[in-house]
Amino acid sequence: MTTIDALETPRLLVDEARMLRNVARMRAHVRALGVTLRPHVKTAKCMEAARPAMETPHGPITVSTLKEAEYFLAHGVTDILYAVGITPNKLDHVVDLRRRGARLAIVLDELEAAQLVAAKARAASDPLDALIEIDCDGHRAGVRPDAPELIDIGRALAAGGARLAGVMTHAGGSYDCRSTEAISAMAAQERDAVVRAATRLRAAGLQCPIVSVGSTPTATFATSLAGVTEVRAGVFVFFDLVMAGLGVCRVEDIALSVLTSVIGHQREKGWTIVDAGWMAMSRDRGTASQPVDQGYGLVCDTAGAPLDDLVMIAANQEHGIVAARPGATGAPPPLPVGTLLRVLPNHACATGAQFDRYHVLRGAEIAGVWPRLNGW
Repeated sequence: MTTIDALETPRLLVDEARMLRNVARMRAHVRALGVTLRPHVKTAKCMEAARPAMETPHGPITVSTLKEAEYFLAHGVTDILYAVGITPNKLDHVVDLRRRGARLAIVLDELEAAQLVAAKARAASDPLDALIEIDCDGHRAGVRPDAPELIDIGRALAAGGARLAGVMTHAGGSYDCRSTEAISAMAAQERDAVVRAATRLRAAGLQCPIVSVGSTPTATFATSLAGVTEVRAGVFVFFDLVMAGLGVCRVEDIALSVLTSVIGHQREKGWTIVDAGWMAMSRDRGTASQPVDQGYGLVCDTAGAPLDDLVMIAANQEHGIVAARPGATGAPPPLPVGTLLRVLPNHACATGAQFDRYHVLRGAEIAGVWPRLNGW
């Protein structure tokens, strides 16, 4: 083992103990609600980081790219939901993954897409499993649960040669909530919408075995998931500053950070310059619309403890500018050239995407390196 002092910077760090505590809390909560956890591995994109959240070595999991499906299938995971609306130019890849042993399900929300999937199912002699995405909050994609076309989509799949595997939804609107009570209400809205859609499909004589909900905020604050079969969530593994700003976690729960070095100062401006810019932190400014704006990230010491009110206030490609947040009082601590700092990210998924590996912290030591995939 080595310590972080031996690492070149910037590097992506995972505090393993924090990560495992985060996973244990979510698994216990979902289990108490009587449903299956189908972790969304788009955050981790790494077998070692995803495995603790999985129910079995074979899954289930959720992916956001077919590259993720390829990677996890190669590691023995077969129960996979590809939770981005399917396009015709991906269907050959889907069929190939299924022929190689993946129980891969896809997602769609339009009649035209259902007809294309059914045609592919007939041509490939493979009853492709498809879930209909439900719009529960007007945030993104999906068909409304009471829309007439919901039944048409289901019938096009079932009658056309594909398999209607169920319904799914994502309460992305939970990221705009401003209280935990509002998130809990959003969780109920998410559940009610998808259960309503499943009830309508079944009343029309269609099978609907899977009823899937998912976002880390709503999963955390759901109090009842009656009628739901599974929960999808991903960022809970690491958490981030957006989740802390929503009250979903504490800053002390954030398991992901970027290790960076002080490379200079602009003392008359109160700036400390570090070697982690937006290429390391990402351009995500998700906390800018929250009550506490964390800039490009919250600055911590090497033990992961926040340093007063220091944030990364600006970022160039390879340079980050660290300074006291607006309105802060007191002098910032001295940070000589070479000082190592850890910066907590706004968005774990976006920051993780800047790196190809995690350096795993156990206490003060680097216990290992976990490879991470990117791209499509």
